[in-house]
Amino acid sequence: METFKFFRAPQAIIYGRNAFEEIGKQASQFGKKALIVSDEIIDQLGFVRTCQEMLSENEVESVVYLGVKSEPTDKFVEESLELFRVENCDLVISLGGGSCIDTAKAVAVLATNYGYIGDYMNGGKAADVTPVPHIAIPTTAGTGSEATDVTVITNTSNNVKMMIKQPAFMPSVAIVDPILTVPSPQHVTAATGVDSLSHAIEAYISRKSHPMTDEMALSAMKLIVNNLVAAYENGENIDAREALSLGALQAGIAFSNASVCLVHGMSRPIGALFHVPHGFSNAMLLPAVLEFSKDTCIERLADLGRIFEPDKSLTDEAAAEVAVAAVKHLCKVLNIPNLKEWGIDKQKFDSFISKMATDAIASGSPGNNPKVPSREEIEELYQVCFDYDFGYVSAK
Repeated sequence: METFKFFRAPQAIIYGRNAFEEIGKQASQFGKKALIVSDEIIDQLGFVRTCQEMLSENEVESVVYLGVKSEPTDKFVEESLELFRVENCDLVISLGGGSCIDTAKAVAVLATNYGYIGDYMNGGKAADVTPVPHIAIPTTAGTGSEATDVTVITNTSNNVKMMIKQPAFMPSVAIVDPILTVPSPQHVTAATGVDSLSHAIEAYISRKSHPMTDEMALSAMKLIVNNLVAAYENGENIDAREALSLGALQAGIAFSNASVCLVHGMSRPIGALFHVPHGFSNAMLLPAVLEFSKDTCIERLADLGRIFEPDKSLTDEAAAEVAVAAVKHLCKVLNIPNLKEWGIDKQKFDSFISKMATDAIASGSPGNNPKVPSREEIEELYQVCFDYDFGYVSAK
């Protein structure tokens, strides 16, 4: 019987204020010409130009792909991979949110392993050949993708978000600089913050959790819970931004090694079919899924509840109730909309519920949940979440 566990992380993690300044030095150790995968917003902020200048100072040439928009698709992967090959690049740098990082992961693997990115889903094809080096630089504190061996790419032919997990997709280096997250708009701070909290929570309650992931998940939950509202209310609060960046990084490492659960399984189809950004779709689902799962993970949720409300007199049952109620309240404070408020048509939503449940189950994530749902329960949860009320009712 297998009793050992794996724990994977990038070869190097450089984090803290001004960590971005290391990009030239790090890149020069891996190659001579980099493909920078980013987007137009990051370019407008000047981060891409700064990156290119620091690369040039270290004798590394660069070309830029700015085609990533919202959730990553197989088309973005094909376009950026073609640019990588035409320009004879030998390393990839992702600079942006999770969509840029996930796109770059696919490029790094396909550059040496070839084929269609969907071939690698569910272990269909193994990425046996070492990928080209990939340096991941997040500009949001949310996905944690800079430290995971997972990429999520939408198949544009069938509107399925392909969750692909293999060691080859792990970036070579993660550079996490909280200063890059300061320009994030308030709604992005909210969505990415709840996204990283959902990563930490699901890693902690996952059936695949183990002591090393537990430590990362607990630390991440504390950092996020204690700093998210402060960063949301004042985006210039660099102390809060730094804590969130570290929390998102730790949450990413935790879920990459322990797996996510029901929230992510249900979230991906919403993103693929209704183009809801991943952070928002996770946030829309998290409270209801925690309510559904609570009775099967009371002790674990109690640990979360005591982060929100450090009252030593609380029983585990009461602390678990606090956790669910406090997460609901957090979503309300952060103005997280439900699916109806997002603008999704109810009739169209209902017509896709069966497909969403099928796609959620196929992803494998619901099977990691402490309470494994039936297909019917997933369909019911989608209905509950459509017009879910985040109104706070004290659990005490």
